[in-house]
This record gives sequence, C-alpha cells and structure tokens, in this order.
Amino acid sequence: MKKKILQAIDDCIQAVEQLKQPRCIAFMEETAAALAACFQKGCKIIIAGNGGSLCDASHFAEELTGYFRGARRALPAIALSEPGHITCTANDKGFEWVFARGIEAYGKPGDIFIGLTTSGNSPNMIMAFEQAKQQGLQTVAFLGKSGGKLKGVADLELIIEGFKTSDRIQEAHMAAIHLIIELVEAHLFLTDAQPEASCPQMVALD
Repeated sequence: MKKKILQAIDDCIQAVEQLKQPRCIAFMEETAAALAACFQKGCKIIIAGNGGSLCDASHFAEELTGYFRGARRALPAIALSEPGHITCTANDKGFEWVFARGIEAYGKPGDIFIGLTTSGNSPNMIMAFEQAKQQGLQTVAFLGKSGGKLKGVADLELIIEGFKTSDRIQEAHMAAIHLIIELVEAHLFLTDAQPEASCPQMVALD
C-alpha cells in the first residue's frame, strides 16, 4: 500500500510539473492577462465543467467572487452549476444543452467563457464553446489526454497530457487555476493582497 501511495504522489507531481513547460506558462500568462482585461472592462467570466470539473469551475468562481489570498474587490464570475437550470434544461431540451443555454442567458461580448473537460469530448462542453463563439465571447479551455474534439477550438488552451484518468488532470488544472488567479490579482492590484483588516490599494476597474 505504501508503494501505491508513493506512486500516486509521483503521478501528482508529474502532472503538475507539466505546468513548467513553456506552452503551459504562456497559457497561464495569457489567460491571466485576458481575465484581468475582461474585469477592467466591466465584463465577467462564465465557467463550466462536468462532475469534478464542475466542482473545479465552482472553485474557480468563488476564488474570484469571494477571496483568494486577501481582501480586494469581488470579481464577477459565474459557474454554470445552478441545479434548477441544469435539470430544467436537461429535462426539456437534453443534457447536451445545459451549458450552451446558460451562456445564451448570461454571455455578452467582452465576457470570457472557460470550459474544463479532461476528455475534450463532452457534447455539452462542445456545444458550450460553439455558443460562446456565436455570442462573441473569448474562450479558454482546460483539457486533458489528447485534447479531444475541443483541441484547437478555444482561443487559449491548456492540455495536461499522459494520463488516462481524470483525477491527475484535474489536480494539474486546479494548480493552474490558482496560479492564474494569483497573476490576475498581480495585474489588477497595486500591492500584494493583505489580511482582511487592511484592504490593499486597487487599480480602478470602472
């Protein structure tokens, strides 16, 4: 059992170490810059995923609307996770429509859609990217394995390669998400985030 645990830890490290690759560093830099520019324009981001990736989407959103490392203005992010919307749309139209319909409701030109899918083949994610592009949203994809059908579709993409299962891919995705949020805050705020008792000076977002 100890050997199995150590191997799993090594796999975790191997997945996250992919983020050191130039293509991954460029993705995180470019995505953070895009998100910061989006927020500065008064726009928002919309995030979606299935299963564990939906949990990661919600995690991504709450780090922006709530707090990450310290006090600062809330940043507008929506995770498409509301159960009434999902079950209504799935029941009346089909599960492949749940995210596209959410983008149709909330998406505006200047917004950014972020989709997380470890396979790149989920029909509801493919339709979500199609809808986002139709509505003039910039798109960002967090992918795994070979990238699937969504490889090359988004404006910016991260592919965590070499893993057959979703768990290791999602661990690397979450590390990238935290790094991107750290970079977004560096873009938007003049000083490092401080404890809540002392709110840092902020760049005007209006």
